[in-house]
Amino acid sequence: METKTLTSQQKKELADIIRNSEAKAPEIRRAQAILLVDSGTSETTIVTLTNYTRRHAWRLKRQYAAAGAEAIKDKRKGEPKPLLTRKQREAVVTTLATKKPNDMGYWGEGWTTNMLGDWIERQFNVRYKSRTSYYLLFRDARFTFHKPEKRYEKHDEAEVQAWRKRARRRLQAVWHDPTVTILTGDEMVLSTQTTTQKVWLKSGDYPIIDVAQKRENRSVYGFLDVKTGREHAWKTAWQNMYETVKILKKLRKRYPTRKLLLLWDSARWHVGSKVTEWMKTDGRIEALPFPKYSPEENPQEHIWKAGRSAVTHNRFINDIDEATNDFVRYLNRTSFSYRLLDFGDIS
Repeated sequence: METKTLTSQQKKELADIIRNSEAKAPEIRRAQAILLVDSGTSETTIVTLTNYTRRHAWRLKRQYAAAGAEAIKDKRKGEPKPLLTRKQREAVVTTLATKKPNDMGYWGEGWTTNMLGDWIERQFNVRYKSRTSYYLLFRDARFTFHKPEKRYEKHDEAEVQAWRKRARRRLQAVWHDPTVTILTGDEMVLSTQTTTQKVWLKSGDYPIIDVAQKRENRSVYGFLDVKTGREHAWKTAWQNMYETVKILKKLRKRYPTRKLLLLWDSARWHVGSKVTEWMKTDGRIEALPFPKYSPEENPQEHIWKAGRSAVTHNRFINDIDEATNDFVRYLNRTSFSYRLLDFGDIS
C-alpha cells in the first residue's frame, strides 16, 4: 500500500531540514529522497542526487509518514570509531559476499568504497581514514576490482548468447586445424587530439601536455591472430570498402596458403560489394560477423586500448602520420594474448 502524498506542512519540515546548516549529511540526503519520490521524480534523478534507489526512498517516506522527522534523524552518537571489531569485520565480509548494493538501499550491482564506507558507518559507527582499509575488506570477501565497461543501448544479450554458441562450435571445429588461421579484425581512428591517462609523480610535481590546435585523423586496420597472438596493423587514410579490399590483399600475403576464419563486425566497409566480390574470388576466407552492438566480444578492442596507453596517451601529436606510424609499429612488434570465447590464452 503506497503512502499518501506529503502534506504542505511535511514538505516544509523536510525543506527546513535540508536548509539547516546543522543537519547531518545523511539526514539531508534522506529528506531530499523523500521529497523527490513524493513528487514523482524518476529513479535516475533520485539516484544521481541522493544515491538511494527509488525503493529505498519509498521506504524512507513510509517511515517518515509514521514517525515524522525522528525517522530520518542520524542516530549515531559521537565520533565514529576508528576500527571494526573482529565480529564486525566478519559481518561486513558476509554482507559483501551475500548482498548487492541495491539490496542495501544503494544503486548499482557493484560495490564502491564510498558505498561500503557509508554502510559501515551507519551500521557500526566506524569510519576508516584510508581507503586501503576498505580495499582489504573487499579482498577478504574475495572481490576483485573492475572498471565497468560501456555497453550500447541496443545491445541484445539474448542475441549475443546465441552467437556465442554458434561461434564456439565453429571455433572448436577448426582450432586444431593447422591449415586454418583465426583472425579478429577491427578499425580505429587516431587523431591529433591529445588523450590523457593518470601518472604517478612526486608530491608537488604536475604534468603538462601541449595540445594540438589542428585536427587531423588517420585510420588503422588491425587483425589479431588469435592462436599466436600476432597482430597485423596498417595505416590508411579512410575506412571504406575499397580500402578494406586493399588491406585484405595485404593480409592474404601474410598467409598465402592458409584458410582464414575472420571474425569482425558488420560495418558497411566490411560487407560492401567490392569486399564481398574479392572474398568470393579469393575463395579461402570465411567471415563470421560479431553480434551487433557488442564490441566487447572482439579482442581487437583490447589491443587498441593497449596501443593507445603505450604510444599515444599523454603525447602531443604534431605529426599525425609519425604518430600513427609509431602506433602501428608498436602493434606489429608486440605479442598480444587475449581469449576469444573459450579459446586462446591470457598472459
